[in-house]
Order: sequence, then structure tokens, then C-alpha cells
Amino acid sequence: MRNILMESLNDTPVEEHQVELVERKGIGHPDSICDAIMEQVSVALCLEYLSVFGSVKHHNTDKGLLVAGKTSPKIGGGTVDEPMRLVFGDRATYSYKGKVVPVGDIAVETAKGWLRRNLRFVDPDRHLVFQNEIKEGSPELTDIFDRQVIGANDTSAAVGYAPLTETERLVLATEKFLNSPEFKARFPESGEDIKVMGYRSHRELTLTVAMAFVDRFVESPEGYFRRKEEIKQALEEFVVGEKRNLERVTVAINTLDDPARGEDGMYLTVLGTSAEGADCGQVGRGNRVNGVIALNRPMSAEAAAGKNPISHVGKIYNLLTHRIADEVYQSVPGLREVYIWLCSQIGQPIDQPLIASAQLILEPGVKLEAIRGEVESVIDRELADIYDYSGRLARGEFAVW
Repeated sequence: MRNILMESLNDTPVEEHQVELVERKGIGHPDSICDAIMEQVSVALCLEYLSVFGSVKHHNTDKGLLVAGKTSPKIGGGTVDEPMRLVFGDRATYSYKGKVVPVGDIAVETAKGWLRRNLRFVDPDRHLVFQNEIKEGSPELTDIFDRQVIGANDTSAAVGYAPLTETERLVLATEKFLNSPEFKARFPESGEDIKVMGYRSHRELTLTVAMAFVDRFVESPEGYFRRKEEIKQALEEFVVGEKRNLERVTVAINTLDDPARGEDGMYLTVLGTSAEGADCGQVGRGNRVNGVIALNRPMSAEAAAGKNPISHVGKIYNLLTHRIADEVYQSVPGLREVYIWLCSQIGQPIDQPLIASAQLILEPGVKLEAIRGEVESVIDRELADIYDYSGRLARGEFAVW
């Protein structure tokens, strides 16, 4: 029997709050780069461990750091003066029963592959220096992986929710639209470093977008501001087609710009990311596992990206709470909003959390006792399948940022 608790909340759903704030950091943002690469390193190590050892071994690569380089952006194309530095941190298994896995080499090659696939103007052989600081794991945590039933490697809690509000959905869709291949083909000067902040007041939404322009495609200050206006119009058309219940959406792009200051009044980059010379990045400072930073919601403190998917509940529960919340919301009628909480105890089986809790905002007239059994059934089923779920995490089937 699992310890599943349930309560109804007399709260107002976030969709009906007077003010809502939601942020999304795009694929070229320094924090997103760290999250994405360190997660890919974890997946690559899982696959290599399975190939060499027959099972996934202890590792966590969630302490990544991207140190900004130095560039000189210039209309028509600037220069890269100092490379960025990507530091791989934390712990991993290098050898087991006489067999060896080249952890450092896997980390570097995985990072280079991700950069080539996702950042058009970043050459990992020229624009980055890689520093491997992944060390061997502690015996206590490494031993967890050799037990018949794998237990949690930490006492940790996580929370997930459903459904997304319209603001959350639009902020997420906006970044994906701006970083889509179709948009880049139409506006090649748009860099991958895009941040979207959504501020909703009642039924009006303001989207403030920071977008790194790639200097080689900018022929003049006039050309920069003309293309920025065209990008704004394209985004406004997209948002109008995506909104459902909002009365108005206002779009603002690169609000620090000042036409009177020439090149200094434009957001120009050489490579399309602020990591080239302005901002550092770090795992865990970016989007939550459902893709947004929603300030009106409770959020898990753990960084999921790069953590091992077999025993690290800071990763597994982080994603699973959102999955369970969505399953509950989709399958149980009479719910307005769902929050799922999971808390582990170190060493205990991950399918037996210390507590699984459902907090529900019900439709008018719906009684908690009428739906309690259905909600408990969903939670129990998802926890029973947790080892299959963690296996899918190990194969990289779910996004974590």
C-alpha cells in the first residue's frame, strides 16, 4: 500500500489570477545550453553503460557551467576574441569489474554534437574550450546501483501541476516558433538566444522578447530596426492565431534598443548567443521540466538535467509529478487544477515514496470523495510503472528543460 493523501483546495486557479508571470529561456540561452548538453551527456552515458556493463551505473552530470567568452560584434560581422568554456561537473562511473568507459571523451563529443545540431553559428572546435571535472562517485551512492531493488539516492521532494494556463502555453509556443527552422529560414539574423517573458493582467498579455541578432546579417542600423519590426509583425500574427481566451496580446522585442546610439543601441551578437561574451550559464537556472518558469506555481528546487534517471528522485519525481498531474487532469472529470507532490526517503524504493499527495481544485458541485478512488488509481498506476518510466528517461525520451 502506498501512502497517498488527497485534499481539495479552495483556491482560485492560476488562469483566473489577476496577475500571472511566466518565462521561457530559449535553446540558445546560456542556461538552456547547459541543461540541454548535460542532459544529453547523461543519456549518452546511460547508453554506453548499458552497452559495456549491461546496466546503467551511477552518474550525475548536473553541475555544468558555461563561462562566457569574448566577442566584438559589428554590423556586417564581428569577431570571436576569446572562446567560451564549458565545464562538466559532478560524478560518474569510469570503470566496473575491469571494464572502462571514457566518460570525459563521451561528454566532450556529446557536447560538440549538440552544439553543431542546435546553434547554427557556433563551431565547437573553434569557439569553445571543454573542461572535464567529472570525478568518480562515492561508494555509498555507487552501491545503490548494485542492489536488487534500486532505492532513492536522496531524500527529495518534487511537485508538478496541470493543466498549463494559456499564458504558459503561449510563452512556450512563442519561443518554439521563434527558434523553429521555418522562422530561421525567413529571419536568419535571429539568433537562438531568445528569452520570452509573459506578463498577464486580467485578460491582457504582454510578451517581452529578448532576441540576439546575428551581426553578419545586419547591413546597417536602419536594416536592423526594419527587420526587428518585421519580426515583431510575424510574431504578432502567430500569437493571434494561437490565443484562445485572451482579449489582447502585446509584443515588445529588445526593449533596451536605442536607435540614437548606433551599434551600441542594438542587440548584436557574432554567434547568436549571449554566452559568447556577456552571460554565463549554469544547470538548473533555466526552465523547469515542463518548459517554463511559472512564478505563480510551486516549483521543485532540484535541477533535473544531467541527473541519473535510475535512482535520482530529484530527476525522476520532478518529471513524474507533471506526468501524473496531467494524467489525473485528463482522465478524471470535474477538476479545474491538479497539483501532485512526491517525497522520497534515501535508500527506499523509488516506487514507494514517503508521501504522494494530490491537491485538487474542483469544479463547482464536485465532491472530493466522489473522485478520490479514480485519482488514487492514477497515482498508484504511475508509481507502479516508475521503473519503465525511468528506463525511458535513460533513453532520452522526455525533455527536461
